Amino acid sequence: MAYLLDLFYLLALIVASPWLLFKALTTGKYRRGVGDKFFGLFQPVPDSPCLPVSLSPRLRRAWFHGVSVGEIHLLRQVVARFRQAHADWSCVISTTTDTGYEQARRQFPDLPVIFWPLDFSWAVRRTMNMIDPALVVLAEGELWPNFMHLARKRRLPVAVVNGRMSPRSFRRYHAFRSFLRPIFKHLDLAAVQTDEYAHDFRVMGVRVDRVHVTGSVKYDGVTTERGNPRTRALASLLNVQAADVVWVAGSTQAPEEQIVLDIFRRIRTEQPNLRLFLVPRQKERFEEVAGILRRSGLLFLRRSELKEPVRDRSAVILVDTIGELGALWGLADVAFVGGSLDGKRGGQNMIEPAAYGAAVVFGPHVWNFHDAAARLVESSAALQVTDADGLETVVRRLLDDPRERQRLGAAAQQLVRSQQGATQRTIECLDRLIGASGQSEHAA
Repeated sequence: MAYLLDLFYLLALIVASPWLLFKALTTGKYRRGVGDKFFGLFQPVPDSPCLPVSLSPRLRRAWFHGVSVGEIHLLRQVVARFRQAHADWSCVISTTTDTGYEQARRQFPDLPVIFWPLDFSWAVRRTMNMIDPALVVLAEGELWPNFMHLARKRRLPVAVVNGRMSPRSFRRYHAFRSFLRPIFKHLDLAAVQTDEYAHDFRVMGVRVDRVHVTGSVKYDGVTTERGNPRTRALASLLNVQAADVVWVAGSTQAPEEQIVLDIFRRIRTEQPNLRLFLVPRQKERFEEVAGILRRSGLLFLRRSELKEPVRDRSAVILVDTIGELGALWGLADVAFVGGSLDGKRGGQNMIEPAAYGAAVVFGPHVWNFHDAAARLVESSAALQVTDADGLETVVRRLLDDPRERQRLGAAAQQLVRSQQGATQRTIECLDRLIGASGQSEHAA
């Protein structure tokens, strides 16, 4: 079976290679860690622990994996709580994307950070041999056939934490359930966000007694204090004054930047204190969005070029850096969460701006955060719009009504606080899994 999968992956890689090469040359994506991913190798990284020297042979190892920035971000508190509870374990962090790798290096400076191997049997086997984990923890998902097969052969427990399955993913998985059910069947723990996701994991083959609803870890990892050091530093650099009304459009995708800029241009004459901070989701689009701003005729500044506080506060700020949006939400009076108007991404994390007490707005396409979006809307703690016209109407209303902004923000903060505790419930599930795997032979 592994050889057939390897052949299939190779053929798929050959077919996709022209596109991958084009993207690598034009955007820089897919260049980093190619050998690590394909062969299961590790290159030493300056000023960072590297494998296998930094891992004591006396300690059992937990391998935590997050696909990209969002998953790495939610692993912060899970890994921190795990290390507090299990000082006799060492930890390894892996990720798939370049941005995820950079984020992991920042979040876990004292831990080895590696690239997740492609699902070729040789790459997975070599990575497993080098790490020699006693537990694998996957953030939200990422189940691969060869990986799960080799984990089962090694009697290696595999857990999914903060598990979710978007409607689109579930439909795809369900269409191939006869092939995928054996993969899900051998998952040892699915600590999922909601009852709906629990049902989906069970339908796909995870044993009933291995599925637990723990809530969303993302509620635990957020900051509610606007006076935190990172937000204060950004406020100083961006010269945010008490009279300013700040609109942050974060994690945006095409064509959302153009929509936001058009609305801003129409509103700014009525709102002289309005500031706009624009944060594209992907660093590969920073130049594209800078081009949109140039063509718009609006004055703008790039965050990456700011060395001293902003002087002209009328300028749009293009935040072309990675890892600052979480703190930037703390400056927002109105927060538009992107990836929700384009119909392709399924929304981005609206919990972070809600935790700061911003007036949160997002579009109709939020399947990646369905539960959080539904809770916020049902609690009158956020506003959901259907299209660009609806966004303009809502933003205008919020800018004209500070009391409504404050009401929305207070309700949002209250909801976030009421949903916290998922990290502790997740750790309790992992503790039980570790205890069970240590007391008896892991089920094959």
